[in-house]
Amino acid sequence: MNIVKEQREQNTLLIKVTVGESDYGEAVEKALRDYKRKANVPGFRPGMVPMGIIRKMYGKGMVAEQSYRTASNAVFEYLQQEKIDYVGDVIPSEEQGAFDFENNTEFEFMFEAGAAPAVELELSQKDELTYSSIRIDKKMHDDYRSNYLRRYGRLVDVESVESDEALTVTLDNGDMQVQDAYVGLISMSEEERKPFLGKKVGDKMQVNVNELYKSASQRAAILQVKENELEGINPEFEMEITKIRKFADPELNEEFFKMAFPAGEVTDEKGLDAFLDGQIAAELRRESDYLFTLQLRNYLLEKANLQMPAEFLKRWLYVINEGKFSKEDIEKDFDAFLKMFTWNYLQKHFIQEEKISVSAEEALEEAKALAQAQFAQYGMPAAPAEMLENYGKQILSDKEQSQKIYEKLYEVKVVEAVKGKIKIAEKAVSSEDFAKLAKEI
Repeated sequence: MNIVKEQREQNTLLIKVTVGESDYGEAVEKALRDYKRKANVPGFRPGMVPMGIIRKMYGKGMVAEQSYRTASNAVFEYLQQEKIDYVGDVIPSEEQGAFDFENNTEFEFMFEAGAAPAVELELSQKDELTYSSIRIDKKMHDDYRSNYLRRYGRLVDVESVESDEALTVTLDNGDMQVQDAYVGLISMSEEERKPFLGKKVGDKMQVNVNELYKSASQRAAILQVKENELEGINPEFEMEITKIRKFADPELNEEFFKMAFPAGEVTDEKGLDAFLDGQIAAELRRESDYLFTLQLRNYLLEKANLQMPAEFLKRWLYVINEGKFSKEDIEKDFDAFLKMFTWNYLQKHFIQEEKISVSAEEALEEAKALAQAQFAQYGMPAAPAEMLENYGKQILSDKEQSQKIYEKLYEVKVVEAVKGKIKIAEKAVSSEDFAKLAKEI
């Protein structure tokens, strides 16, 4: 066996592996013996087919398979032994020539690999970035408070439609009548609500359910039929409003505080406002952290200026996706891919340099926090610990979700490690200015 490495342009490595019968012959013979035991050839009992026939039927294919496998394994061993770092994976070269597996015994296989660029990144207090924290204003507090209290609110009857009330209506088009149909204005845009504003119980109006609700599932729900029964129904209806209700905030009394804060951490309105500001601050901190991560990523990528083997990576993406994406598709999204690929590569550098690790316990805590956020969306702000534990484990059992959680935790730790090396200037900004900054980035 002979292995030759050539450095090509754009950080691409070409690796030529020449294998002879002494390298792959034993593997071929073993594979043919296995075929002989299993072969089902007419005229012969199982396992009794002569080796000559087996060799004639499968020999050429076995030589092709085992010689390539031998060469492929040799490439990975060579890269490891020579301590050659590469990105992506090793793929067959487009320069590969033709083979005559029937008459020849020596073959030269050609592979490509992308050379991994060296990371030379010195960070100090001379490297300065701004961390933008969002100020909590009155409107932000009032909106958050309103949404929070709505979880504990109740529907009450009102006289007229003012904004996003819930309507109970009767629909009649002459052919069918639907009583106690529900129309939720909260899911509509301001423009879609306009025809309802000012209406009172007993008022009638003409509506087209196809215009009122765009999706078939919504139309089926309001008409109280199955989706496959919609066809043929006249969508023009007279709508009579029979009930108008809206959410009313709960009274901030002892009963409310015991229900909302069973542990007793909040007992009055002043404490509630402080609690809500804490919740808002935590959410805003997550937004600020996310934006800072993007800023830091861009800064480090520019400073490191890593020369990735871009053309090789395009070929690698095409090969590993096995035709799922055309070369044009890959080219179209390649810049965004290369940026994230390079950032992930840079993160690995810091993970190794700083000896960063993520424990299973940390991953479970993150999964539990994710589960808690999901429960809160459905009106359960404080799910039982056992329930969170079970849902957290269930989230981690999903390979894709588990990978995302670990990637997030590693990124958080990398960012924290880098923040300790550079100078951070914190600046408070309005939500409007923060939005502009985020749009720019």
